[in-house]
Parts: sequence; structure tokens; C-alpha cells
Amino acid sequence: MFKTNVGGIDRILRIAIGLALIAWFVFDHGSGFWHWAKLIGIVPLLTGLMSTCPLYSILGFNTCPVKQA
Repeated sequence: MFKTNVGGIDRILRIAIGLALIAWFVFDHGSGFWHWAKLIGIVPLLTGLMSTCPLYSILGFNTCPVKQA
């Protein structure tokens, strides 16, 4: 469905940052906008797990290794 354009360290960092933000949301019992803004961690988590980033597609970036023919 989506073209894979996220690979390697980029993928690992996205997953780690996404999980950290979601964990911070869960364990910090704050309130207000900035508390809920931590849920933005869902975006890097999903793009890391699916190995595809719509913004990378728009901008023409690709961090996946090139396959040799």
C-alpha cells in the first residue's frame, strides 16, 4: 500500500521517541495542552512501525538502503 522509505537508524529513533512520548503522557498526570500534546508520539511510532513516512514521500526523502540488482 505505502512505499517503504524509512529504514535503519531512522526507524529505531522514531519508535524510541514515539514510545518515550507516549510513556511520558501515561506516567505524567499533568493537565492542559502540553500534557495532551505528548500524544503526538503516536505519529513517529506508527511511521517507524510501518517503515513509511508520508512527509518523506512528499519531500522525496528515502532513508532505506538501496537494493543492489
